[in-house]
Amino acid sequence: MNKKRILAICGSTRKASSNLNLIHAAMDLSTGVFDWQLFNGIDQLPHFNPDLLAAVPQVVTDFYEQLQHADGVLICTPEYAIGVPGSLKNAIDWTVSAMSFSQKPVALITASTSGAVAHRSLLGTLLIIESRITEDTALLVPAVKTKVSADHHITDSDLQHQVVHLLRSLSDMIEGASDLKYLPRPDLM
Repeated sequence: MNKKRILAICGSTRKASSNLNLIHAAMDLSTGVFDWQLFNGIDQLPHFNPDLLAAVPQVVTDFYEQLQHADGVLICTPEYAIGVPGSLKNAIDWTVSAMSFSQKPVALITASTSGAVAHRSLLGTLLIIESRITEDTALLVPAVKTKVSADHHITDSDLQHQVVHLLRSLSDMIEGASDLKYLPRPDLM
């Protein structure tokens, strides 16, 4: 069985973030199923500027290629000031005209102190750019620092079950399971 290629994107730029610890825990839980690549350049992307689309910077082109070669994407992000971290939103903005997320299976984990506002906002953004997301591939994790250790272990059994379920659901989505109910694009009116 060929492993599915997953690009993991951490919304935090901190080297020891809880979100990065959670990504590593997810990687450990699914080593037999997924071939993981961690996108480490979120803080290296220039500020999005449509004028740069005529000559896309190499670091952005590299990001496009990583997305293109991925069978699916896992985004794990904190909430900053009840919003999406600017570096993550900037990365997503770069992908809009290239349609890098269009029809791409995506799992979204928002893991923060609360996270509800950022989760709703980012989910709306991902759906409007045509990411494929189901209820089972979107997870809100409040109080993440009490549930994931610095050595990449999920210490909360409920969260462990939720992450395993999310990863299985992402795998099913990539395989094209016919019984999936995708979340609809948000109503813009």
